[in-house]
Amino acid sequence: MSSIQKKSIESTLIILAGFALGAFNLLILQPRILTTEQFGLTRVISDAALTLATLCTLGCLPIVYKFFPFYKDYLPPEKNDLPFLTGMICLVGLVTMFFLGWLGKDIVVRKFSEKSPLFVNYSYLVYPYCFFMLSFLWLESFSISFKKSNLSNALREFAPRILFTVFLILYATHLIGDKGFYTLFAFSFSLPVLILFVTLRNTGDFQFVSSISSVTRRLKGKMTNFALFLFASQFLNLLSRTVDTFILSAKSDRGLTDAAVFTIATYVVTLMEVPQRSMTSVSIPVLAESWKDKNTKRIKSIYEKSVTNLLLIGLVMLGLMLLNLDNITKLLGKDFTGIGQVIFIMGIGKLIDLGTGANSQIIGTSSYWKVDFTTNVIYTLVALPLNYYLISHFGLMGAAYSNLISLTFYNLLRFGFLWKKFSMQPYTWKDLLAVVVTAALVLLVRFIPVMNNFIVDAAIRSIAFIGLFAGAVYWLKISEAANELADKYLRLKN
Repeated sequence: MSSIQKKSIESTLIILAGFALGAFNLLILQPRILTTEQFGLTRVISDAALTLATLCTLGCLPIVYKFFPFYKDYLPPEKNDLPFLTGMICLVGLVTMFFLGWLGKDIVVRKFSEKSPLFVNYSYLVYPYCFFMLSFLWLESFSISFKKSNLSNALREFAPRILFTVFLILYATHLIGDKGFYTLFAFSFSLPVLILFVTLRNTGDFQFVSSISSVTRRLKGKMTNFALFLFASQFLNLLSRTVDTFILSAKSDRGLTDAAVFTIATYVVTLMEVPQRSMTSVSIPVLAESWKDKNTKRIKSIYEKSVTNLLLIGLVMLGLMLLNLDNITKLLGKDFTGIGQVIFIMGIGKLIDLGTGANSQIIGTSSYWKVDFTTNVIYTLVALPLNYYLISHFGLMGAAYSNLISLTFYNLLRFGFLWKKFSMQPYTWKDLLAVVVTAALVLLVRFIPVMNNFIVDAAIRSIAFIGLFAGAVYWLKISEAANELADKYLRLKN
């Protein structure tokens, strides 16, 4: 098993455990403790903070991912000025954003006061959340470059969710009030930032050197050009993926309530994204080194394996969701009626995204990284007006349809580029076979009689589907990595 696969599996397990905790908060605690409006408020604050934090980086984080191998090869840690330079850029971005936010506070009042007045009252909490999120993103980029992605993944997935569980319990037992709860929520990433900063400093490689190094002087033109394009690309991509929450809050008849429903639907679908996120954090430094060494054979291998493995995991997760849509609705209650349709549509979109593998990481770390900017601009030009139009006319379902259409178009562009430019076509007939097998198994398991207890019903359907799916994948030898894992487990068991 390759190091990428091994680390990806470890990272996936970490993220899955974090998601399980998040699911407990999102599906069990929050609907019983918070109103749907309060629920929606937490999503709007976190989405706004993430968007602004990405804006505050001013494009310096892609520099870390792309150029860190050069700093590592040509400079000792005590002369590496990359942490200091990127930290100062983030600080400039943060101060600028705070000032612009102060100037534009009246716009927030005008846009959200009618449909989402609660957000207007607590919109100032976006700023502390943004500060800690920005700090974490900056530290995370070095953690990944130091090949400590499992640490940053664990901190990202566990610490804020554990703290949020504590905040919910404190709020439910009336030990804190509304303002205290929202304020503590805004500081959710403070603990991960502190732990990651101390850990990186203790390595001895994360130092702050203010003098400009020879690598920076030699590469400053390329890095500036790269940063500006990638910054615009990533920000547009993020904006396109989070703007639906803001539009729902401002335009939907139910305001923050629809934002709450969309939050849960997004979270359920995001479970499919877990292996993609773990693979991304592990593969980026490897892809960057491979491009530097002109090792296209290794890049093609990563692309092909990422497609097959992510598609398989996406299929099994989508199958589980489709089989349990009614059970999810029963768990959440009447306030979330109709969420099943949203999950179904968005799930298909996410499967298409997963099924195109590591296309984004391959393009972003190559010399053709400007294509990343171009495709994100096109994606944004499609997604923003589509979101506004469909949400205005179809509400919550409009957001789901917009998500599906935009993601499909976006990934077709990237797949087409890699195929035409590098002759990278990662699909085989086994990938199509996996889709057909999954569809057949979902239809088969749906014939199981519905149980009165939705928890028992969900368990029976899930176990039956996973068992049949695992057996089919192993017998048909769809994934080399999956069969290797199974064989290794069977040998250990025997």
